[in-house]
Amino acid sequence: MTDPRFITSPIEDEMKDSYLDYAMSVIVSRALPDARDGLKPVHRRILYSMYDLNLMSDRPFKKSATIVGDVIGKYHPHGDMSIYDALVRMAQDFNLRYTLVNGHGNFGSIDGDPPAAYRYTEAKMTKMAEELLKDIEKETVNFRPNFDNSLQEPEVLPSMIPNLLVNGATGIAVGMATNIPPHNLSEVIDGTIALIDNPELEIKDLMKHIKAPDFPTGGYIMGMEGAKNAFHTGRGSIIMRAKTEIEERKNNRQAIIITEIPYQVNKARLVEQIAEGVNNKKITGVSDLRDESDRRGMRVVIELSTHANAQLVMNQLIKHSDLQCNFGIIMLALVDGVPRVLNLKEALNIFINYRKEIVVRRSTYELRKAKERAHILEGLRIALDKIDLIIKTIRASKTPDEAKTQLMSKFGLSELQAQAILDMKLQRLTGLEREKIEAEYKEVMARITYLEALLKSEKKIFEVIKSELTEIKKKYGDERRSKIKPAEDTSFDVIDLIPQEDVVITVTGSGYIKRQLLSSYRAQKRGGRGVVGMTMREEDQVEHMFITTTHHDLAFFTNNAKIYRLKVYEVPEAGRQAKGTNVVNLLSLTPGEKISNVFPIKDFDTDEFLLIATRKGVVNKTSMRAFLNIRKTGIFALKLDEGDELVDVRLTDGKKDIILITRNGMSIRFNERAIRPTGRMTRGVKGITLRKGDEVVAMIQLADEQYVFVATNKGYGKRTEVDEYRTQSRGGVGVKTMTLTAKNGHIAASKAVTDEDELMLTSKNGTVIRIKTKEISDLGRATQGVILMRLEEGDEMSSLGLIRKEDAEEGQ
Repeated sequence: MTDPRFITSPIEDEMKDSYLDYAMSVIVSRALPDARDGLKPVHRRILYSMYDLNLMSDRPFKKSATIVGDVIGKYHPHGDMSIYDALVRMAQDFNLRYTLVNGHGNFGSIDGDPPAAYRYTEAKMTKMAEELLKDIEKETVNFRPNFDNSLQEPEVLPSMIPNLLVNGATGIAVGMATNIPPHNLSEVIDGTIALIDNPELEIKDLMKHIKAPDFPTGGYIMGMEGAKNAFHTGRGSIIMRAKTEIEERKNNRQAIIITEIPYQVNKARLVEQIAEGVNNKKITGVSDLRDESDRRGMRVVIELSTHANAQLVMNQLIKHSDLQCNFGIIMLALVDGVPRVLNLKEALNIFINYRKEIVVRRSTYELRKAKERAHILEGLRIALDKIDLIIKTIRASKTPDEAKTQLMSKFGLSELQAQAILDMKLQRLTGLEREKIEAEYKEVMARITYLEALLKSEKKIFEVIKSELTEIKKKYGDERRSKIKPAEDTSFDVIDLIPQEDVVITVTGSGYIKRQLLSSYRAQKRGGRGVVGMTMREEDQVEHMFITTTHHDLAFFTNNAKIYRLKVYEVPEAGRQAKGTNVVNLLSLTPGEKISNVFPIKDFDTDEFLLIATRKGVVNKTSMRAFLNIRKTGIFALKLDEGDELVDVRLTDGKKDIILITRNGMSIRFNERAIRPTGRMTRGVKGITLRKGDEVVAMIQLADEQYVFVATNKGYGKRTEVDEYRTQSRGGVGVKTMTLTAKNGHIAASKAVTDEDELMLTSKNGTVIRIKTKEISDLGRATQGVILMRLEEGDEMSSLGLIRKEDAEEGQ
């Protein structure tokens, strides 16, 4: 037998019903605003409680704790902090476009600082909030019982302003969310009036008045596309950008000044993001960062390094911080208790129809009250006309009730009129008071005539709505804060902002890379001491140095034959003695992976080839287009034999002669046509046969060069005419390129040069010397060379950079 105290129900049905009840409660009673007054229940209850407590804009402040307690006890039985947070938000001028609460004390800041506890702060309503509650006592809205049926609360406020659009709303319900941005009051009212005048207006016509959202923190709205989508469909995404200006400083320096930031961006967090970007080298060219904001306004100063490109830094800030971010619009609100995504016209029409209902209900209430007053005044007029009989009748009556009855029967008065006569003071019998009653009667009758005509004419009702909206605009309207800028061309390339300059790229064995202007190195005589080009750690050494331009790409080849891609201008600039930035901060290298070669490339989408040589004498030729889409994590360039590694890389048309140079002074010259092109991840073919203990140290490519230059690890070198290197078949042993002894060491680097070129030699300790090629002795292949660079004890020559004629002229 079933126990009657229990109800049996399948758990699936119970879970479903319970969850749906919970979901609808959250949607309707907590998270979503009503489309009519634009308020969620908690905000509506706070404002009504403040109205109940008489906390009007012209009244003294009261403790926020009083308001919170009143709201909890009467209307909203939830956590005190949730109510206080809602109260605080309505007082924050960086959250609401038009604040509804006037806060006294610490109500938080745009830096994310929390407000003081509610026992310390005080609050009252703003004048704008009063417009939301105006006429609530005139039966304009329906009331319902509160949570314990002890009081009545309004279902919605009789808002005189289109608050849903003006202040926006944000909330997360169950299975849905709303994110309505704030708009400019003047624009919204202009659009509303235009729609009243012409209900057939299309959204594109409304957008002539309401151009886009208007955020309390100002800033820029980039383009109209996002606003257009949101206004037409109820959904869209707006690009917000901080307002910045560039200040000129002393010594050719500039500073970027941030004065307005995107809506709902935490300023302190923004400054932290910028600092983090500077520290991890994602944002370059910044020398100092500080927040100088005060009560006069926002001011974040980003000082730039000398010669830093302000527009480039701006683009880096936009990319790596919240200086630019999106606002995703979802115009979801409750319409007749049902969630609906609204477009602009629908949102305005709901407000217009609501205001029409409010005006009708208010006018109906006022008409009833006017008729009631007219009825009383008519009785008073009768009494004044027959005052002697009235007084005689009252004096003859034994009780007030008898007097009332006698008045009603003798003079045809209603009970209300008779009571009003009995309550009338003797002073009303004076001539002046008689005139006042007559004037009031005429005024009330005129009011009745007006209200009756108003209620019969929809046109007159709309004129009242328009008049009231115009008055609201006159009282509270202001200029747009968020300026609208044209959307930037998506085809725009940041490289267009980068000045094309010749630079020196230096990479050390432990992975430090830096960029310097070529002009920072002046040419010296052969055999000079050089200058310090980099501060080195004792165990580190310079391995790669070359000249390129800021508009080129860098192709990084690693020890496991992967290729990575990076723009030259993305390499942080550093002083001559600085060690630079560790390449792991710029590339997504895997553990144990190190840079073996770095190669500047102008364009990957060409008919050219990438020619790669390895330590074991293997050469590989692959089309450049095979490397078009280099992922951030890199791609493999070729397949290496075990124990082999990359030595040199060249960009080629596939038709030139190349020379492979070995550590022990051998060389071989052959034409690239002897190497068939293959795809990525192939092994390649033999370029030179190596003797035991030998390895390839360089690959040079011949075009119009007159000489082959070779340099040893001990600072010796020479140049030899190209014609002394005869063309041979690929894969041979080759010929001697230099006579090596204990004095001059082994071959460290080699280049193909002309008389117009210059060379930059770098030692392991970071010493650099720049030499004109024509100052180096022209010697035969089988010679020992001459001293190019006098090295300190224990130091060695490690890398070689080539400066072409046009580069050399720039660097003088």
